Amino acid sequence: MATEIASPHDVFPHIRIVMGMVIGLGVTRLLSGLARIVQHPGQYKLYPVHLAWVGSMLLLLVHFWWWEFGLYAIETWTFGIYLFLIFYAVTLFLLCALLFPDSMLDYTGYEDFFYSRRAWFFGLLAMTYLLDVVDTLLKGPEHFAHYGNEYLIRTPVFVALCIAAILVRDRRFHIVFVAGTLIYQVSFILRLFDTIV
Repeated sequence: MATEIASPHDVFPHIRIVMGMVIGLGVTRLLSGLARIVQHPGQYKLYPVHLAWVGSMLLLLVHFWWWEFGLYAIETWTFGIYLFLIFYAVTLFLLCALLFPDSMLDYTGYEDFFYSRRAWFFGLLAMTYLLDVVDTLLKGPEHFAHYGNEYLIRTPVFVALCIAAILVRDRRFHIVFVAGTLIYQVSFILRLFDTIV
C-alpha cells in the first residue's frame, strides 16, 4: 500500500524553488545586459524598442513569480504539471537570452540584433501567451473565470500582434507594439494582480 510522502502544500514550495532558479537566471541575464550597457555605453548603439522590451520582460518575470503563487491551490501534483511549469519558466529565460546575446560581434548594434532575431523573440513571446492559458487553467476554473472576457480577448490579440511583429519590420509598428504592451502590462497587473486571490 502506497503512503503519501508529502501534502500538496509541501510539494508546492519545492516546485516554486526550481522555477525560481530558472526565472532568476532570466532576471540575471537582463540585469547583466543592462549593467554591460552602463559599463560600456558606447560599445554598441542602443535601440529604445529593444530597451523597452527588456523592461517589459523584467516586469513579466517579476509578475510571473507573483502570479505563480496561485499554484498553491493545486491539490494533486503530477510530473506532467511539474514539467509544464519548468518548460514555461525556460521559455521566459530564453526570451531574456534573446534580448542579450553572449556576443554582439556579428551585429552593428542592438537595433540590428533585435530585428535579426525578432522571429525567435516574438515566436517565443506568442508561445508564452498560450502557455499562460494552460497555467491559468491549472489553477482551477474559478481562477480562470476571475479574469473574465478580457483574458479571452487579450490572448488571441497578443498572439496575433506577435505574429505581425515577426512579419513586419516597420519601426513605427514596433514602437507602438512595445509601448502598448508596457501600458497594458502595468494596467493588467494593477487591476487584476495587485492582491493574490
